[in-house]
Amino acid sequence: MKDLSRRALDTAASRGASYADVRAIEVAREDIQVKNGEVGGMDLSDSAGLGVRVLVQGAWGFAATDDLTQNGADRCAGEAVAIARASASLEHEPVRLAPEPAHRAVWASTCAIDPFQVPLEKKLDLLFRIDAEMRSVRGVKNAESFLAFQRKKQHFLSTEGSDIEQTMTRSGGGFAATAVSDEDVQRRSFPQAEGFHQALGYEFIEATPYVQNARRIAEESVALLTAEQCPAGERDIILEGSQLALQIHESVGHPTELDRVLGYEANFAGTSFVTLDKWQSGNFKYGSDKVTIFADKVQPHTLGAVGYDDEGVKTQRWDLIKDGVLVNYQAIRDQAHILGLKASQGCCYADNWANVQFQRMANVSLAPGKDKQTAAEMIKNVENGIYIIGDGSFSIDQQRYNAQFGGQLFYEIKGGKIVGQLKDVAYQIRTPDFWNSLDMIGGKKSYEMGASFFDGKGQPGQVNAVSHGCVPSRFRNVNVINTGRKS
Repeated sequence: MKDLSRRALDTAASRGASYADVRAIEVAREDIQVKNGEVGGMDLSDSAGLGVRVLVQGAWGFAATDDLTQNGADRCAGEAVAIARASASLEHEPVRLAPEPAHRAVWASTCAIDPFQVPLEKKLDLLFRIDAEMRSVRGVKNAESFLAFQRKKQHFLSTEGSDIEQTMTRSGGGFAATAVSDEDVQRRSFPQAEGFHQALGYEFIEATPYVQNARRIAEESVALLTAEQCPAGERDIILEGSQLALQIHESVGHPTELDRVLGYEANFAGTSFVTLDKWQSGNFKYGSDKVTIFADKVQPHTLGAVGYDDEGVKTQRWDLIKDGVLVNYQAIRDQAHILGLKASQGCCYADNWANVQFQRMANVSLAPGKDKQTAAEMIKNVENGIYIIGDGSFSIDQQRYNAQFGGQLFYEIKGGKIVGQLKDVAYQIRTPDFWNSLDMIGGKKSYEMGASFFDGKGQPGQVNAVSHGCVPSRFRNVNVINTGRKS
């Protein structure tokens, strides 16, 4: 693969590319599901190929191949150059790449136990034990559990001299119980709606208390059937980890992607209300002064962590919102000059060898505050509110401005105490109004990680995996609605 990468790089340069990079990638995946006492699905797949990206006369070209021969590498590089040359024949602004020094490096995520070497029988035994615990609870009609593993080995070469080898291993899993009555259906999941993943090996699975929580989660799904209906109106809300992670992802992560701001993603994923003039003003209040949200590709074990992005840029951490003020976006090499940056922020990524790398969300996290309060302590300071646990459904407009979010568990708060359980709760927001209503935030001890393993973007569609650090937070006077009442 390395020799073929060098050949493709040399071929691209000899045919007129002013810049070229090659990603040689091997990807392995394993997905296992158990549903209602039976194996619901098993999939073990792997693929390998080359992705070649070139600049010719200031225009991009890309091609990919799984023909891992010298002729295949030559054809792929030649096709990329031909595509770039055809693009250059059209009127366009030439691509401007921010400078990046050549890197020669080897990087790997932490993996103490290779998940692909763990026997299938051991994995199925875990899932069947989870399944049995959930189905032992009366009222549970559907039990689903899964494990998922991914390994990506990548070798990056560029005509600028970079030579980078990286190995990313990700492991995760989760389960969900669905309870059914004559009048209602309720679902509860663990650890999040899509499970939870980290950049670790099978040791992460062994350290996660799946079986220990299975009965509790199933009981919570059943309890939701008889919970009180949510009264509509303005309430204070407290969001815990996984729900706040979803909130960050949708209302901060996506709208600060610079390609959305510039309209490059308008056709498929939408644009952004966070237009350049807001950043240029230097005083756009995205949130209250307690809100500092940062992007990074470096936090250990997070899904977005790599040593170098898919343009060979060394990854970093940077603020998007500082003390409530919009201060930056997420940008890559050919966008950096738009923001006056001297270098890329290192958030260019492709999900495999067959797809071109482009701007993707980094890890986006809410920094802990000075309040240092836990969710339990915040509840004592709420007169009339709802405590929301677990990520649920959401709907958000193409500019990420107007939205509605659900959740999984909802507890009514009166006079600083939880007085009962609610169901069918959703809250409606305008993004900047919502973040400006944050007036109480947890400290470092309450910091936890949420994640999205299936973040889609692009045409053809690509999948990205990112993590979101967050702390419990209180938001004032939020419009709460009931989603279950029938007229």
